[in-house]
Amino acid sequence: MARTHRDIIAAVFLLVLTCVFYAATFTIKKTSFGTVGSDVWPRAVLVGQGVLCILYLANALRGRYRSEITRGGGIAGWFSTYRNAMTCFAMYGVFLVTLPYLGMLIGATLFVFLLFNFLGGWEVRRMAVHGAIAVIAMGAMWAVFTYGLRVILPEGEILRIW
Repeated sequence: MARTHRDIIAAVFLLVLTCVFYAATFTIKKTSFGTVGSDVWPRAVLVGQGVLCILYLANALRGRYRSEITRGGGIAGWFSTYRNAMTCFAMYGVFLVTLPYLGMLIGATLFVFLLFNFLGGWEVRRMAVHGAIAVIAMGAMWAVFTYGLRVILPEGEILRIW
């Protein structure tokens, strides 16, 4: 099957799935507390996801995804095609395993820093930029969840000692 056809099928499938999920938000129980209904955030996320699915479908219909990399067959060819994705999932697995020890702040910062360097290169200048992005983004996200939303995130053994 040609790459364009697979993208069209995937985009239509994701769009239909998003519509099904959006329809399911009408079955969410209304709560009597709070100013915002319990169905607002799921619908907002699904509307954003629907827009992205429509863009994906439009690009697939325009033939934007025509270049397909052909590599050797078999397991070795499959692994070489999906090596980066599998490595990223493996790194995420390591992040989840080390979460009780490193905590969310340190673990997520290290995860983002290592992932950026793996995908973007290990040059010193890039490492400095990746480090700054990781520290600022994860620090801001941690602050929003901890202080703004009052979510208790895993602190880990390292921060618990301090």
